[in-house]
Amino acid sequence: MIKSILCIVLLLLSQAAMAAIILVGPNENITRIADAARIAKDGDTVLIMPGEYRGDVAVWMQKQLTIRGRGERPVLMADGKDAEGKAIWVIRNGNFLIENIEFRNARAADGNGAGIRFERGTLQVKDCVFVDNQTGLLTANFDGAELTIEDSMFIQAPKQERPHPHLLYVGKIAKLQVTGSRFHQGYSGHLIKSRARENNIRYNLIYDGPTGSASYELEFPNGGIAYVVGNVIGQSAKTDNRVLISYGAEGQAWPENILYLSNNTLLSDQVGAWFLRTWSEKFPNGIAVKGINNLTVGLGVFTQGVSGAFKANFPAISSMLNAPEMLDFTLSSDSILRGRGIDPGPALVPHAEFKLPIGIRAIEAPAQWSPGAFQTQLYVQ
Repeated sequence: MIKSILCIVLLLLSQAAMAAIILVGPNENITRIADAARIAKDGDTVLIMPGEYRGDVAVWMQKQLTIRGRGERPVLMADGKDAEGKAIWVIRNGNFLIENIEFRNARAADGNGAGIRFERGTLQVKDCVFVDNQTGLLTANFDGAELTIEDSMFIQAPKQERPHPHLLYVGKIAKLQVTGSRFHQGYSGHLIKSRARENNIRYNLIYDGPTGSASYELEFPNGGIAYVVGNVIGQSAKTDNRVLISYGAEGQAWPENILYLSNNTLLSDQVGAWFLRTWSEKFPNGIAVKGINNLTVGLGVFTQGVSGAFKANFPAISSMLNAPEMLDFTLSSDSILRGRGIDPGPALVPHAEFKLPIGIRAIEAPAQWSPGAFQTQLYVQ
């Protein structure tokens, strides 16, 4: 037994010793990212220097790889090019970390050109930016895949009618986790659309803004398990769809279907907004919904037409928030709603809040919970 463990340790050490750091940049030996993608081995780290990389698309075939922008975030401009007719980068099947990279202007013949096309394996995206892509990040439908997005930004969907551009479109994969990220300036499509079996959407700013015109802000078309905790989710007056959160519109794909909504601030500039819509009639065993400590801001309905357990959810108007026009969605310090929430329970208790411009800050449980995404009065622009 000891000999087996020693062999494994020695193997891991030898693999770590063999791992290389590959530098890519205008003044490096390797100037094109596509070349780095061809020569990188499993376990390597690819470091991309600051600058613009135009039409430099790539397919990554490794099983284990870190790709990181070094210093000022490098910008990848599609310039009409794509890898395999899919994306600026295609992640084939491996365990990948992509950090500090900006993806811009992806276009493809099928209208689904993505900054990243993720197919199989596990992918962690951290501190990245996706701007003006037909789909910011698009996954395939392999049910073992897992995607984690942290502290990233998805913005400026192109003015495209068909297919609808989504800022984030997740297929039928095992798990999606999104934290500390910002989604805004959609058009026609959704800010986040996920068919994943399990979804953890926590501490994000999913707020279209006055210049956006997205449809749904957050959609789970095939149900699944969805934890939506501590987010600001907001719809603009320019939308042609009054629903903010949609669950189950395309029918059941997974055996377990439950939606948890805790301590979210839901806003709409539409008169007659539909903050939450579920499609229970498309699920043979129905849909379980649990909503606690949510704050709805604007004229609309939340729990009407939805069967489930709802506690300590409150309506409000925008003047009850400090400065929503400045993206400060905290309740005013003297608000009558402060302290009106309840303990959401271990699985739904917020442990953090979204922090501008992107990211999160940890919070301690207050003596008394308030409805909405913020327990503190901190605000950083």
